[in-house]
Amino acid sequence: MSDLDNVCPSPTTRFDQFKFGRLPIGKVAPVIEHGAYPAKAVEGEQFPISARIYREGHDKVGATVVLTAPDGQQSHVDMVQIWPEGLDIWQAWVRLDTTGDWTFRIEAWADDWHTWHHNADIKLAAGMDLELVCAEGHDLFVDALSRARSAGADAEAVVIEAADAGLKPSRPFAELHRVAMATDLDAAMTRFGRRRLTTPTVDYPIQVDRKRALYASWYEFFPRSQGATRDPQTGQWRSGTFNDCYPMLEHIAEMGFDVAYVPPIHPVGRQFRKGPNNSLVAGPDDPGSPWAVGGPEGGHDAIHPDLGTIEDFDAFVAKAHSLGLEVALDFALQASPDHPWVTEHPEWFTTRLDGTIAYAENPPKKYQDIYPINFDNDPDGMYHEALRLIEYWVDHGVTIFRVDNPHTKPLEFWDWLTTQVHQTHPEVIFLAEAFSRPEVMQTLGKAGFHMSYTYFTWRFTKQDLGAYLMELATETADFMRPNFFVNTPDINPLSVRSGAPAAFAIRMILASMMSPLWGIYQGFEQFEFEPLKPGGEEYLNSEKYEYRPRDFNAKPNLNELMRRLNEIRREHPALQQLRRTTVLKTTSDEIFAFAKNDGDDTVIVVCSLNPHETVSGEVTVDLKDLGIAAETFDVHDELTGADFVWGTRNFVLLDPARPAHILTVRAHH
Repeated sequence: MSDLDNVCPSPTTRFDQFKFGRLPIGKVAPVIEHGAYPAKAVEGEQFPISARIYREGHDKVGATVVLTAPDGQQSHVDMVQIWPEGLDIWQAWVRLDTTGDWTFRIEAWADDWHTWHHNADIKLAAGMDLELVCAEGHDLFVDALSRARSAGADAEAVVIEAADAGLKPSRPFAELHRVAMATDLDAAMTRFGRRRLTTPTVDYPIQVDRKRALYASWYEFFPRSQGATRDPQTGQWRSGTFNDCYPMLEHIAEMGFDVAYVPPIHPVGRQFRKGPNNSLVAGPDDPGSPWAVGGPEGGHDAIHPDLGTIEDFDAFVAKAHSLGLEVALDFALQASPDHPWVTEHPEWFTTRLDGTIAYAENPPKKYQDIYPINFDNDPDGMYHEALRLIEYWVDHGVTIFRVDNPHTKPLEFWDWLTTQVHQTHPEVIFLAEAFSRPEVMQTLGKAGFHMSYTYFTWRFTKQDLGAYLMELATETADFMRPNFFVNTPDINPLSVRSGAPAAFAIRMILASMMSPLWGIYQGFEQFEFEPLKPGGEEYLNSEKYEYRPRDFNAKPNLNELMRRLNEIRREHPALQQLRRTTVLKTTSDEIFAFAKNDGDDTVIVVCSLNPHETVSGEVTVDLKDLGIAAETFDVHDELTGADFVWGTRNFVLLDPARPAHILTVRAHH
């Protein structure tokens, strides 16, 4: 072997991911932390794969994405160069149709056909080098013709053979130019033309999950409040049970939701139990915070006796499944002072210098009813206990876990746990309840969480909503799927503090249309908004600390709007994805508009941001960006049933009674 062999590997050598090959390929996406973690997609989702690809000189290059399915089968999707061409950006939109662990690589190659095509366009038009140009074309045609015939592509073979016969230097150069530039010839040669100097990247991972990881409507409620009653004589409460929840499950299904999410259902600690409105003193009948997990009756694998038995829970899950619902269970890795872990595994907690176990605190706030877990004293024991708990609840029909405060636990732990669960139960989905710094939230997504809570609750203005939507649809879509909850038991949003019904409707419309994942905590649709303190974000008489039975059909409510929004989402694939989203220009800062499309389905959403007054303005649509070739097109309002003709600039008038248009694009004129 010569020294030259050492520095010039063969064209098919797989290059190290940190080195360029014969044809440079850089800035490959989606690649998460240099390929340490898989990019995310769901079955049937369309997503882009891109890279910067170029070569020396002026010869043309081409590129292909090679996809390897979990069963080892490979498929190829050619990439195209996108605007601006001078930046050498190549892209392919792909759909992966089965769940599992996929890989992709990009192969760049010398595009002899388009190199010749470019030169022939110039030379044949000018009558230059006719013999050489025709000879070079013949060489390419013979090679491509063989490939087309081997592939059984008879139509392309006929086109190529005819071009070869017509490309003779004795013919007028204008005729030669017409033959060489034919559209059908370009299509045939693009498919079967010679590809030399093939340069592949390394293989990068893609985890394809089931669709529920990207598209779902969530409804949160407290089982203990369903059917809870209070004795008018003694004032004592009787907790609701799992059996009392059946009407609620039927209501959730009727409203078009996919996921019924319940806070922790385990025994609640007695020591330092919090009373109403998070008071430090609880009465004998106060239920306490369900997030203070654990009591004499058991810990994370036990059912609160007031709710029923494990058999009752199994029946509750079966009822949900019979209605087409999945059950999401809260997974809160923390313990009350009464949790069995405290005595059985004191090493799983932090012991302070005074000998006491450290409770949760965010000075000056103290949460004496909750002990955080220390993951460093006995990582092997704590890690495997967490895995045991997940597997226990999976065995009881739970397929989704809403994880409480994952940003307060080591990232390494979540990486390990989600990897273990993915290997044995790939159907299981984890939602990160992490209202934290962007880098922390994003890294949790990279390390294994399927979806995350977001900053949607604190985005009010047109500018903030638009910037955040595009950030989620482009910058973080490969690893952090957003779940837009309009409220939570912890967050009484400032956007509805006026109590105006339109404020609640607007936030529901925005959440359900902007994100394929959205959620609501019970009470929002009935206009609950009273804060514990003026300007604060906690609910007065929070259900976290007391029973809150509600009549879910009590009026006024937004039940019909809620049902219709979920129905529209189910009818339109464009609303079940995030990546193909465009924010539209409006002339009013009180009107927010955006468009989504998937295949032939395009939806335009125009929403008022003023719940008190009528607003008007123009919405500008980039017709080319939406794939609309005509100057005007028909739209159908899914909320009102009205039909309109739209074009580039469109006047809209919205008021609190009808604060939005959800427009399906129909015929083009």
